[in-house]
Amino acid sequence: MTTNGQLRNFINGEWQRSQADAYLPVTNPATGQAMAEVPLATGADVDVAVGHALTAFPGWRRTPALERVQYFFKFKALLEQHIDELARLVTDECGKTYAESIGELRRGIENVEVACGAPILLQGSMSEDIASGIDELMIRQPVGVVAAITPFNFPGMIPLWFLPYALACGNCMILKPSERVPLTSTRLFELLEQTQLPRGVVQLVHGGKEAVDALLQHPGVKAISFVGSTPVARYVYSQATAHGKRAQCQGGAKNPVVVLPDADIDMTTRIMADSAFGCAGQRCLAASVAITVGEAQKRFGEAMADVALSRKVGYGLEDGVQMGPVITAESRARIERLIGAGQREGAEVLIDGRGKQVSGYEDGHFLFPTILQNVEPHSELAQTEVFGPVLSLMHVETVEDAIALINSGRYGNMACLFTSSGAAARKFRYEVEAGNVGINIGVAAPMAFFPFSGWKESFFGDLHAQGRHGVEFYTQTKVVVERWPSEWSRKF
Repeated sequence: MTTNGQLRNFINGEWQRSQADAYLPVTNPATGQAMAEVPLATGADVDVAVGHALTAFPGWRRTPALERVQYFFKFKALLEQHIDELARLVTDECGKTYAESIGELRRGIENVEVACGAPILLQGSMSEDIASGIDELMIRQPVGVVAAITPFNFPGMIPLWFLPYALACGNCMILKPSERVPLTSTRLFELLEQTQLPRGVVQLVHGGKEAVDALLQHPGVKAISFVGSTPVARYVYSQATAHGKRAQCQGGAKNPVVVLPDADIDMTTRIMADSAFGCAGQRCLAASVAITVGEAQKRFGEAMADVALSRKVGYGLEDGVQMGPVITAESRARIERLIGAGQREGAEVLIDGRGKQVSGYEDGHFLFPTILQNVEPHSELAQTEVFGPVLSLMHVETVEDAIALINSGRYGNMACLFTSSGAAARKFRYEVEAGNVGINIGVAAPMAFFPFSGWKESFFGDLHAQGRHGVEFYTQTKVVVERWPSEWSRKF
């Protein structure tokens, strides 16, 4: 997969050197050490990949779904066999702990399992005798060549949100992973290669914006899947649709969690710590705002401070480590700037994670858990996706106030409620404007057979990743109305 430490693309069933002139270092965020170099692929690289995909598509489309999914049964077995190796690779290039990496890969494998049900998921529908002797049926057919552009924070899971469904539905796919974490996707493709998929059915192109724009503009690409920040999601969606493609673009988030006075505080703080500080806060379902209601304010704030201070930060492959670094030094600087902006806007830093180092890993991009209280709802800190281990505390008097505060925001990825009241839970799930809702859950991540929903500026498109939405996105419906006159009908 590499030549002299430089990663190669996987095109037409072969590992090929990119036509790129520029390369970027791939760095372990915990150690600061370079692991490889990734090419910034050109539009010419993309054009070659799309050409081979277009050539492969007719034969792959005509391969029966039962035969297509056999490759994914093999792929699942390979993922299970190599899960420890993959988890260590995720930790090294992404920074999360080994346990978090295992959890990520388990979620990815779930999607491979669900995609193996394509023969059922692709079933259409039929009605006989819509008029005398006339039948009507609806069938699903693949859209053609599709592409996925995936982010740095889940290098193993998010490619598997898209790839198994696209291929099981009969499409050919090109994956463009984040240039920050290309090693996991490269290893996934080495395992895919072992399934002996036909040439050109699935391809890997490394790169940055030039590769993305080439995919968005190429007339041979019919659909785009994307996960990233809201500004980039909006750009990808607008460019994809302007060029006649269907698109599903997952954007940013500002996930609020409401704590009612009747919540179990011990359970709530334990779950909230994992949500806010797990994966160093670098996930689109990380809790970033805690809204206490009434008497919950004092108990929750004190308990969260204790949990944050006790969290062990370090290199994710070491025993006992509960949180790793953020992805780059630039990310850490951006997060620290937002913490400072929150202070200037009147928030009080309850727990400050800035300016700390991990012994033996002084070159790592570490930022310890941080909590700010009395955060102004309309401040920059409250309105911006921090994407780091930072929790903002706000307070209101009623659950109605909390719901109104949540619904006034621009994002709608996740909202959670901690309570012992069934009535409050039902009111919350009914009224809150978010696509993923948790009740006494800190990370409301849907299972693979449910769509990963998102509302408002957290998602651009109509059909989400995973499950039936994935199948519907990667297929187009065809309705057939037919009459077959018989000898008997012609006589009478």
